[in-house]
Amino acid sequence: MKSVLIIEDNPAMLRGLEDNFDLKGYRVKSARDGEKGLEAALKEKPDLIILDIMLPKINGYEICSQIRKKNLDMPIIMLTAKDQESDIVMGLNLGADDYVTKPFSIKELLARAEAFMRRRGGGEPDIYEFGDCRLDIVTETFTRNGKPVKLSPGQFKMLRLFLKRAGCTLTCDEIRGNVWGNSHFVTLRDIDETVSTLQGKIEPEPGNPTFIHRIIDIGYKFLHPEPDGNNPDS
Repeated sequence: MKSVLIIEDNPAMLRGLEDNFDLKGYRVKSARDGEKGLEAALKEKPDLIILDIMLPKINGYEICSQIRKKNLDMPIIMLTAKDQESDIVMGLNLGADDYVTKPFSIKELLARAEAFMRRRGGGEPDIYEFGDCRLDIVTETFTRNGKPVKLSPGQFKMLRLFLKRAGCTLTCDEIRGNVWGNSHFVTLRDIDETVSTLQGKIEPEPGNPTFIHRIIDIGYKFLHPEPDGNNPDS
């Protein structure tokens, strides 16, 4: 059974989250302050963590940081009443996978959680397929409509990162670190230009992206559209 740890200090919100995740078939654990939440995360190692930022004793940023320092890789979705980009970016840079700003739709939160659980079901595949595209990790090749398309090493690493973390909001710092190793010579403009070039190679309409979406003032997100055009990850 998939497990979730909910760290939230508001009793009413915590109860609502517990009930909804329980109905979805999760084994639910919860904590109402940061200290107990961090202890539970390190001890229980749940499949998913729902983490409020503003908590008594230890805030959500510190909890997220400590979890990642222990090399635990479960998805972390942050809940925040703040809507400033700097707060969101801080959480993502500390290792959170996604965020939801209060007030939020419980259906949206559950959909995001389920998307993470589907991706977590196995290790990284040898081959990623999306639209008419195919990325082969073993042979390090990329094809579109069955025809080979040349990707630079940076474009290949970037696309692999987007596919591996599909549905996650990635900050520009995360992209820089994973693709170029935190090189100080790589600027935000370099990242944007690489994304734009990559979109030209994978998108049906580069000017109206289907897969790689810009998250203003934060970074980028790769989305898998449903056949009917709806997207459960957005």
